[in-house]
Amino acid sequence: MTKKWKLFEDIFSEEASKRGKGMPHAPYRHVLNSLLYILITGCRWCDLPRGGVWASKSSSHRWLKRWRSDGTFEYLQGRILAIADEKGLINWDFGAIDGSFSPLDGRR
Repeated sequence: MTKKWKLFEDIFSEEASKRGKGMPHAPYRHVLNSLLYILITGCRWCDLPRGGVWASKSSSHRWLKRWRSDGTFEYLQGRILAIADEKGLINWDFGAIDGSFSPLDGRR
């Protein structure tokens, strides 16, 4: 078990429970890796890496929707922000806004 996963081991079991039919759930570590990758890089769902430590885009999106609706995602976010703040990794005096997604066309 990696040190990073210890931050979340009380939230997620080591492996996702298996469903009755179809494919088994993607491991929670892979889902979390994929969601953090999207949040950090800002990439599109279709640009998620594939392979060993990543979940598929559909699985990642499905878990994000579930975790948003049941409050798990906000709990994770709060925990990560609290740890980063405690370690002095966040400068709360500054912020940034990405205007590339603004609905305005730039005309005045």
